[in-house]
Amino acid sequence: MPEAEAVSRMFGRIAKRYDLSNHLLSWGIDFWWRRTLVEKVKRTQPGIVVDLATGSGDVAFALERKLGVQTEVQGLDFCQPMLDEAERKRLNRKPVPGVHFGWADILDLPLASDSVDAVTVAFGIRNLENRSRGLGEILRILRPGGNLFILEFSQPYRWFCPFYYTYLKYVLPILAGWITGRPDAYNYLGGTIMKFPPREGLVLEMREAGFRDVLALPMTLGIVSIHQGKKVAGE
Repeated sequence: MPEAEAVSRMFGRIAKRYDLSNHLLSWGIDFWWRRTLVEKVKRTQPGIVVDLATGSGDVAFALERKLGVQTEVQGLDFCQPMLDEAERKRLNRKPVPGVHFGWADILDLPLASDSVDAVTVAFGIRNLENRSRGLGEILRILRPGGNLFILEFSQPYRWFCPFYYTYLKYVLPILAGWITGRPDAYNYLGGTIMKFPPREGLVLEMREAGFRDVLALPMTLGIVSIHQGKKVAGE
């Protein structure tokens, strides 16, 4: 598992160009991934949503726009430069969005048990130093009936693997270097993607953590998936 302080430093170095690199390196498909995630959250009609590993806040802003004023949205991250970018974006929007941002580590969340209706984690779960502990913390803060939504890179369909892994290993760092000046960060990110469990593996981890009704939706030839799991009473 990645070492937490090193991950935070790495994201801090690329924070100012993080959004641009995401859009360019995904060829713009990341907008659709986030939109699909937010639509799934909306169907559960949550009153309080926490977006963990919020980064520069794109998912949190999308949630706030889609769910409206009847839903409280909070974005949390453990990388302060990324939070600074999220806050800058918040203050530059007119009217200023109602979403709030704060510092927090997924492995030790400063939130009460049974206090949240929905949790989202977009492209952050694979960077956890201890994924089992992180899933346990998320389960703790969810109310019975609450849902976890994970948008994360996954393992693509088998026939597409050679092309995709070639892109991750050789093309992605070069393009990212041009955009951010930090090809080393994207060498790391590409490595974590290739080592991350397939959909079935993450489904199993979520079930072992205590989530029920766990589902996985593959997107874009399987390179990304949305996992959803529910907390039930007594878990």
